[in-house]
Amino acid sequence: MRLKICGLTRVDQAVAIAEMGATDIGFICVKKSPRYITPENIKPIAQTLPENVGKVGVFANQSPEEIADIAKASHLSTVQLHSDESPEFCQQVRKLLPNLEIIKALRVRDRQTLIAAKDYETVVDALLLDAYHPEQLGGTGHTINWEDLQTFRPSIPWLLAGGLKPDNIQQALTQLQPDGIDLSSGVEDSPGQKNLQKVAMLIEQLAALQA
Repeated sequence: MRLKICGLTRVDQAVAIAEMGATDIGFICVKKSPRYITPENIKPIAQTLPENVGKVGVFANQSPEEIADIAKASHLSTVQLHSDESPEFCQQVRKLLPNLEIIKALRVRDRQTLIAAKDYETVVDALLLDAYHPEQLGGTGHTINWEDLQTFRPSIPWLLAGGLKPDNIQQALTQLQPDGIDLSSGVEDSPGQKNLQKVAMLIEQLAALQA
Protein backbone atom coordinates (compact mmCIF):
# COMPACT_ATOMS: atom_id res chain seq x y z
CA MET A 1 0.00 0.00 0.00
CA ARG A 2 1.21 3.48 -0.83
CA LEU A 3 1.74 5.75 2.14
CA LYS A 4 1.94 9.39 1.15
CA ILE A 5 2.80 11.98 3.76
CA CYS A 6 2.03 15.42 2.37
CA GLY A 7 2.93 18.99 3.20
CA LEU A 8 6.62 18.51 3.97
CA THR A 9 8.79 21.60 4.23
CA ARG A 10 11.97 20.31 5.92
CA VAL A 11 14.63 18.02 4.49
CA ASP A 12 15.33 16.29 7.84
CA GLN A 13 11.67 15.41 8.35
CA ALA A 14 11.22 14.26 4.75
CA VAL A 15 14.23 11.94 4.97
CA ALA A 16 13.18 10.60 8.38
CA ILE A 17 9.63 9.89 7.22
CA ALA A 18 10.89 8.14 4.09
CA GLU A 19 13.20 5.99 6.24
CA MET A 20 10.21 5.11 8.45
CA GLY A 21 8.41 3.62 5.48
CA ALA A 22 6.54 6.33 3.58
CA THR A 23 6.46 5.55 -0.13
CA ASP A 24 5.72 9.12 -1.22
CA ILE A 25 6.58 12.59 0.11
CA GLY A 26 4.27 15.43 -0.89
CA PHE A 27 5.08 19.10 -1.39
CA ILE A 28 2.47 21.86 -1.62
CA CYS A 29 3.16 24.09 -4.62
CA VAL A 30 0.17 26.39 -4.03
CA LYS A 31 1.29 29.79 -2.77
CA LYS A 32 -1.77 30.51 -0.63
CA SER A 33 -1.36 27.28 1.35
CA PRO A 34 0.16 27.45 4.86
CA ARG A 35 2.28 24.44 3.77
CA TYR A 36 3.60 26.13 0.63
CA ILE A 37 7.20 25.44 -0.29
CA THR A 38 9.10 27.04 -3.17
CA PRO A 39 10.59 25.01 -6.04
CA GLU A 40 14.03 26.15 -4.88
CA ASN A 41 13.41 24.55 -1.49
CA ILE A 42 11.77 21.40 -2.86
CA LYS A 43 14.72 20.55 -5.11
CA PRO A 44 17.32 19.78 -2.38
CA ILE A 45 14.77 17.69 -0.49
CA ALA A 46 13.81 15.73 -3.62
CA GLN A 47 17.47 15.15 -4.46
CA THR A 48 18.17 13.86 -0.95
CA LEU A 49 15.32 11.35 -0.89
CA PRO A 50 15.89 7.78 -2.15
CA GLU A 51 15.12 7.25 -5.82
CA ASN A 52 12.30 4.81 -5.05
CA VAL A 53 10.42 7.36 -2.93
CA GLY A 54 7.84 9.40 -4.84
CA LYS A 55 8.29 13.17 -4.90
CA VAL A 56 4.78 14.54 -5.32
CA GLY A 57 3.99 18.16 -6.11
CA VAL A 58 0.46 19.29 -5.26
CA PHE A 59 -1.00 21.95 -7.57
CA ALA A 60 -4.26 23.89 -7.72
CA ASN A 61 -5.53 26.62 -10.06
CA GLN A 62 -2.24 26.75 -11.97
CA SER A 63 -1.67 26.55 -15.71
CA PRO A 64 -0.26 23.41 -17.32
CA GLU A 65 2.85 25.38 -18.27
CA GLU A 66 3.45 26.59 -14.71
CA ILE A 67 2.93 23.07 -13.37
CA ALA A 68 5.42 21.66 -15.86
CA ASP A 69 8.02 24.34 -15.09
CA ILE A 70 7.77 23.76 -11.32
CA ALA A 71 7.79 19.97 -11.69
CA LYS A 72 11.00 20.08 -13.74
CA ALA A 73 12.71 22.65 -11.51
CA SER A 74 11.79 20.71 -8.35
CA HIS A 75 12.80 17.25 -9.64
CA LEU A 76 9.33 15.85 -8.99
CA SER A 77 8.27 12.35 -9.98
CA THR A 78 4.53 12.94 -9.61
CA VAL A 79 2.07 15.78 -10.17
CA GLN A 80 -1.11 15.88 -8.07
CA LEU A 81 -3.88 18.09 -9.46
CA HIS A 82 -5.98 19.20 -6.52
CA SER A 83 -8.51 21.70 -7.88
CA ASP A 84 -11.28 21.56 -10.47
CA GLU A 85 -9.08 20.42 -13.36
CA SER A 86 -11.00 18.84 -16.24
CA PRO A 87 -9.95 15.61 -17.98
CA GLU A 88 -8.82 17.79 -20.90
CA PHE A 89 -6.61 19.80 -18.55
CA CYS A 90 -5.07 16.57 -17.27
CA GLN A 91 -4.28 15.59 -20.85
CA GLN A 92 -2.53 18.92 -21.40
CA VAL A 93 -0.35 18.30 -18.36
CA ARG A 94 0.38 14.78 -19.62
CA LYS A 95 1.65 16.16 -22.95
CA LEU A 96 4.03 18.50 -21.13
CA LEU A 97 5.18 15.87 -18.62
CA PRO A 98 4.91 12.51 -20.41
CA ASN A 99 7.25 10.71 -18.01
CA LEU A 100 5.67 11.83 -14.73
CA GLU A 101 2.85 10.17 -12.84
CA ILE A 102 -0.36 12.21 -12.63
CA ILE A 103 -2.74 11.93 -9.68
CA LYS A 104 -6.13 13.64 -9.87
CA ALA A 105 -7.53 14.59 -6.49
CA LEU A 106 -11.29 14.82 -6.11
CA ARG A 107 -12.86 16.58 -3.16
CA VAL A 108 -15.85 14.41 -2.37
CA ARG A 109 -18.95 16.51 -1.88
CA ASP A 110 -21.47 13.76 -2.56
CA ARG A 111 -21.86 10.57 -4.57
CA GLN A 112 -21.95 12.60 -7.78
CA THR A 113 -18.23 13.23 -7.31
CA LEU A 114 -17.62 9.49 -7.41
CA ILE A 115 -19.57 9.17 -10.63
CA ALA A 116 -17.54 11.99 -12.17
CA ALA A 117 -14.32 10.18 -11.20
CA LYS A 118 -14.84 7.79 -14.10
CA ASP A 119 -14.12 10.61 -16.54
CA TYR A 120 -10.52 10.71 -15.32
CA GLU A 121 -9.71 7.02 -15.36
CA THR A 122 -8.25 7.09 -18.88
CA VAL A 123 -6.25 10.32 -18.54
CA VAL A 124 -4.46 10.02 -15.17
CA ASP A 125 -2.50 7.30 -13.37
CA ALA A 126 -4.29 7.40 -10.01
CA LEU A 127 -7.12 9.11 -8.15
CA LEU A 128 -7.10 10.62 -4.67
CA LEU A 129 -10.29 11.18 -2.72
CA ASP A 130 -10.20 14.04 -0.22
CA ALA A 131 -12.81 15.70 1.96
CA TYR A 132 -14.64 18.67 0.48
CA HIS A 133 -14.19 22.05 2.13
CA PRO A 134 -15.62 25.26 0.59
CA GLU A 135 -12.50 27.31 1.32
CA GLN A 136 -9.60 24.90 1.73
CA LEU A 137 -8.21 22.57 -0.94
CA GLY A 138 -6.73 20.01 1.44
CA GLY A 139 -5.19 19.37 4.83
CA THR A 140 -8.49 20.29 6.47
CA GLY A 141 -8.62 17.40 8.94
CA HIS A 142 -12.17 16.63 7.78
CA THR A 143 -13.09 13.06 6.88
CA ILE A 144 -15.17 11.80 3.97
CA ASN A 145 -18.32 9.78 4.57
CA TRP A 146 -16.61 6.40 4.23
CA GLU A 147 -19.93 4.61 3.64
CA ASP A 148 -20.23 6.45 0.32
CA LEU A 149 -16.91 4.96 -0.77
CA GLN A 150 -17.59 1.31 -0.01
CA THR A 151 -18.64 0.57 -3.60
CA PHE A 152 -15.98 2.80 -5.18
CA ARG A 153 -14.01 0.57 -7.54
CA PRO A 154 -12.20 2.63 -10.18
CA SER A 155 -10.18 0.93 -12.92
CA ILE A 156 -7.00 2.69 -11.75
CA PRO A 157 -5.38 2.86 -8.29
CA TRP A 158 -6.83 5.27 -5.75
CA LEU A 159 -5.67 6.86 -2.51
CA LEU A 160 -7.81 7.77 0.47
CA ALA A 161 -7.24 11.15 2.14
CA GLY A 162 -9.24 13.47 4.36
CA GLY A 163 -8.93 13.53 8.13
CA LEU A 164 -6.88 10.35 8.45
CA LYS A 165 -4.76 9.97 11.57
CA PRO A 166 -3.18 7.17 13.60
CA ASP A 167 -6.26 6.59 15.75
CA ASN A 168 -8.76 6.19 12.90
CA ILE A 169 -6.69 4.53 10.17
CA GLN A 170 -7.62 1.00 11.20
CA GLN A 171 -11.32 1.87 11.12
CA ALA A 172 -10.94 3.42 7.67
CA LEU A 173 -9.05 0.48 6.22
CA THR A 174 -11.41 -2.13 7.60
CA GLN A 175 -14.25 -0.39 5.75
CA LEU A 176 -12.43 0.47 2.54
CA GLN A 177 -9.78 -1.01 0.25
CA PRO A 178 -7.81 1.89 -1.20
CA ASP A 179 -4.48 1.32 -2.91
CA GLY A 180 -2.90 3.96 -0.73
CA ILE A 181 -3.48 6.59 1.94
CA ASP A 182 -2.48 10.24 2.16
CA LEU A 183 -2.03 12.16 5.41
CA SER A 184 -1.06 15.72 6.20
CA SER A 185 -2.69 17.43 9.19
CA GLY A 186 -3.19 14.08 10.94
CA VAL A 187 0.55 13.71 11.56
CA GLU A 188 1.70 17.25 12.22
CA ASP A 189 2.06 19.76 15.05
CA SER A 190 1.42 22.78 12.82
CA PRO A 191 1.18 23.30 9.05
CA GLY A 192 4.38 22.01 7.47
CA GLN A 193 5.85 20.75 10.75
CA LYS A 194 5.37 17.00 11.05
CA ASN A 195 5.24 15.01 14.27
CA LEU A 196 7.50 11.99 13.78
CA GLN A 197 5.97 10.23 16.76
CA LYS A 198 2.55 10.40 15.09
CA VAL A 199 4.04 9.06 11.85
CA ALA A 200 5.57 6.16 13.80
CA MET A 201 2.19 5.47 15.43
CA LEU A 202 0.54 5.48 12.02
CA ILE A 203 3.03 2.96 10.64
CA GLU A 204 2.50 0.75 13.71
CA GLN A 205 -1.24 0.78 13.04
CA LEU A 206 -0.69 -0.15 9.40
CA ALA A 207 1.64 -2.98 10.38
CA ALA A 208 -0.97 -4.30 12.82
CA LEU A 209 -3.55 -4.41 10.03
CA GLN A 210 -1.24 -6.45 7.84
CA ALA A 211 -0.18 -8.86 10.58
